[in-house]
Amino acid sequence: MEISLKGKVAVVTGSIQGIGREIARYLAKAGANVVVNGYRNEEQLKQVARDLATESGAQVIPVLADVSKREEAKKLVDAALQLGATIDILVNNAGGLVKRVPIAEFDEEHFDKVMEINVKSAFLMSHLVMPYMKKQKSGTIINLSSQAAHDGGGNGAAAYAASKGAIWTFTKSLAKEVASFNIKVNCVSPGFIEQTSFHDTFTPQEIHRKMPSVIPLGRTGTPEDVAKVTLFLASDLSGYVTGQSIEVNGGLYMP
Repeated sequence: MEISLKGKVAVVTGSIQGIGREIARYLAKAGANVVVNGYRNEEQLKQVARDLATESGAQVIPVLADVSKREEAKKLVDAALQLGATIDILVNNAGGLVKRVPIAEFDEEHFDKVMEINVKSAFLMSHLVMPYMKKQKSGTIINLSSQAAHDGGGNGAAAYAASKGAIWTFTKSLAKEVASFNIKVNCVSPGFIEQTSFHDTFTPQEIHRKMPSVIPLGRTGTPEDVAKVTLFLASDLSGYVTGQSIEVNGGLYMP
């Protein structure tokens, strides 16, 4: 069965690389017109948009914006409305670890930054698309959490893990709030995903080499693994799924 999102408009925050870029690619290949986003390196973002449009034939608009700031986040909504009369899919992927900071060395500025990019951005973007989804009485919001929301993450990742736990709780709360408008809200929680700036930056190569031996499926994940699950949640195939977290970790963590 081929999944079709033809005629749909999607917004994917933090989609200049890694998981976000792959999610945008899968949505575009399924027929959706897509707004892609990053907050720096405008030329790279424009190239991503060109590449995705060429590969898929979809319309792809790049928007350089910090989605933890209301006025900048609104630029993505304005761009989406250039692509069609509806905003059908929002993927809140923007986020990051920033750096590893043990609680004993608590850094208030770091904590605020992590919460802004991981949590506030998802609240803001969901708030901004809500009037359109409610009016059309349909829509799908997909939040990106993490295995860290369940197991606390690695050393120095307490702020990140807490923020991703907040995303999981936010998903359930929002799902209840908007269900009567036929709006689905779900969460994808990746485990150890290679080819991402997260693990390329913060995880020692020794851990990269070790992970396949401790993951039940015998390999680390890829951005494509996460994108496929996100595509399912964005499609009508998940029409009776809301308020859920789908774990994409090869069995490394089983709730």
